[in-house]
Amino acid sequence: MGYGIALDLGTSGFRCQAVEIATGETVATAITTRHPIPGMNVIDHVNFALDSGGDVANGLMIATVSKLFEELGIDLGRVVRVAVSGNPFQLSIFQNIEIRDLAYAGKTTLRELGIVPPKRDGAVLKARDMGLNVPNAEVIIPPAVAHEIGADAVAMLSETGAMDEGGVRIVIDYGTNAEMALLVDDQIYTGSAAAGPALEGQQVRDGMLAAPGAISDIVIDGGGWTNWVLDDSMLAVEGDTVNPATGETLRKGKARAKGITGTGVIAAISCGMESGIVDGARIKTESGTLKLQDGVELTPGDIEEAGKAIGAIRAGYLTLMREAGLWTQDVPKAYMSGATGLYVDAVKAQKTGLVTPGASEIVQFGNTSIRLARKMVTGEMTLDELREISRGLRSKHVMLATSDVFRDIYSVEISHWMYDMPMSAFNEMLDLSGLPHLQEPVESHNTKTSLRDLPDSEKGTFAILRDVGVRIGGRVEGCVSCGACVGECPEEAISEDGGSVAIRTDRCMGTACRRCEIACPEKVLAIKNLRPAA
Repeated sequence: MGYGIALDLGTSGFRCQAVEIATGETVATAITTRHPIPGMNVIDHVNFALDSGGDVANGLMIATVSKLFEELGIDLGRVVRVAVSGNPFQLSIFQNIEIRDLAYAGKTTLRELGIVPPKRDGAVLKARDMGLNVPNAEVIIPPAVAHEIGADAVAMLSETGAMDEGGVRIVIDYGTNAEMALLVDDQIYTGSAAAGPALEGQQVRDGMLAAPGAISDIVIDGGGWTNWVLDDSMLAVEGDTVNPATGETLRKGKARAKGITGTGVIAAISCGMESGIVDGARIKTESGTLKLQDGVELTPGDIEEAGKAIGAIRAGYLTLMREAGLWTQDVPKAYMSGATGLYVDAVKAQKTGLVTPGASEIVQFGNTSIRLARKMVTGEMTLDELREISRGLRSKHVMLATSDVFRDIYSVEISHWMYDMPMSAFNEMLDLSGLPHLQEPVESHNTKTSLRDLPDSEKGTFAILRDVGVRIGGRVEGCVSCGACVGECPEEAISEDGGSVAIRTDRCMGTACRRCEIACPEKVLAIKNLRPAA
């Protein structure tokens, strides 16, 4: 019958799997290490699309997806079905449809701007018409519940099984854009926190996505810390035991490390808190860093980045609880999904604040988006069934960006993670906003539903596309070839030659940075004017 491809369009990168449709067997897995659109979060991606045009953003995404499909090593002519999952922003850019209704809040604003929101109730498109290199395939786009709640949230709720239970429980998909849902019997409170990329190993000096060679966990072992490193099949293998203050290797392990992923950062913070050498972003070692194996280190800046993500997620779930008239002691069960949700040690996550402290039961899942996409590919889940699920969700979406409760809690988080406020003062700061205290984490029972983030990734081939190969560029009128833009770029994403500029988009930090534009003495460089290179 041919192949199907399940595709997850994540905010920090893409993942896909090729399966035999007749048997459901996985034949290949391929992932990118970054997103092809400039920026480190969904807000940056939307800003780029608005500034440069939807066609440009769509072109970068389609080119990258096509390159990723090539990494699968299969006969792309035999691919008959592609199923996609992701948040509404990513899917809208992928389809090249209106995104301004997602960027601007309020029906009045949309009406004044003349913006008509498109239907997002699912579609079946021809891959050839979209420019994808699977000419004989149909592309299944799943429906959104509302413009704020997309296929990734539906996947998170359906694939974890959280919707099938009663009582009070919370589900969080841990990633650059953290989707979360608090379920109170049949009422669902949803929110989305722009946590940033640190939980996926980005904007961390020695950080990397969950991939072979990444330190994914750290365990206190006697007088040292034992590093656990992902192997070629994405399983954690014991690495070296080191002294985190000096970097001395106390015991040699089997695995070698290339960097550290977000779960490893969380583990290091938790171990540091337990050892008394980390409080907020302060690292109380002589070097001022945490030294792990193979030269991998964590700096105070790295912990700040992770702390901002932890703070956004904790402020997010506390805001949902407040909206429902509940607090931490009222939510006994937590579901964790995504790569971070699976690979992180649940107890360490709860200790740092990523999991509500009142959860006595924690269930960990991997990538729920790609699991849903696989079901669409094999026909286990039809588009009509997904539409029925979407219509049946009775939810209240909480706009965290405009919530006073979120603002108050996040300001406390920032005080702790960035401005040296000790954790001991956290509840005193909550008092000032009239909010309840945080309880100490309860003893929890943890269940991990699988060993790997991506299902069956140990089967067939596994490829990592580290350079997606897409560039934007063009001649910049008035450029004097001074090289200031090149020297200022923290990611070495930009090059210049005789007034012609090229930017590797997957490395560009987008609107959150723009150091190259600021550094230009002639003020003639504008990223929005650059176009995809031929």
